[in-house]
Amino acid sequence: MDSTSGVEFRDVSFRRPGQPDVVVDFSLTVRRGEVLALVGTSGAGKTTVLKLVNRLLVPSRGEVLVEGRDTRQWDAIHLRRAVGYVIQEIGLFPHLSVADNIAVVPRLEQWPEERVAARVDELLELVELDAGGYAQRWPDELSGGQRQRVGVARALAADPQVLLMDEPFGALDPLTRRQLQQEFSAIQKRLRKTVILVTHDMTEAMRLADRIGVMEQGRLVWCGEPHAIAGANHPLVMRLVDAATPPQLHAGTRPA
Repeated sequence: MDSTSGVEFRDVSFRRPGQPDVVVDFSLTVRRGEVLALVGTSGAGKTTVLKLVNRLLVPSRGEVLVEGRDTRQWDAIHLRRAVGYVIQEIGLFPHLSVADNIAVVPRLEQWPEERVAARVDELLELVELDAGGYAQRWPDELSGGQRQRVGVARALAADPQVLLMDEPFGALDPLTRRQLQQEFSAIQKRLRKTVILVTHDMTEAMRLADRIGVMEQGRLVWCGEPHAIAGANHPLVMRLVDAATPPQLHAGTRPA
């Protein structure tokens, strides 16, 4: 495997017993430090691709490699702790404070408490939440945007090299969503994680991704840099571009 690769899919297919393939002959390399956005219609297999990375699912055929190792060669628990995962529903533990939510994986990894506390404070600063004001608050005391910030902080807590994001901003109002997109871009410039982002929002993909992959019925039908997508001639890609509202997409530029 190329040393610049963070995640690699080699001719991957996945199906559940007695069902048709959900992912079909999927081959793609996500470079280290790259943000890859996966877009497509509902049921195209995007979330399944994410779950193949952290071994919530195992390929029926082919290989998925994370940091050069087939996921089947990883200890499943260790792999999931080493791969950050941010979901739309956030999934904070309601009985734990903000600080304790962020500290879950470091404590499972048996970090010393002094290191855990320092990491919590560092990550709250990174996601622009004041540690003094938020560390001891409960999830139900936070707004949706604040909970999502905590979710990102928790996913980054053990400093994973790979970050999976499944519609992370999809449930937020447009203004909060745009703000968090900007904050994510700033965080990514600092940390340079390998990120696979699933989104239904083509404009979000254009703003955040280094490359965009378009999926249809389990297959990767197009992949390229955002500036190139307006010139794609695949029917689904053309429909997705046409459905996006910013006129910049049709000019082949990344939205501001």
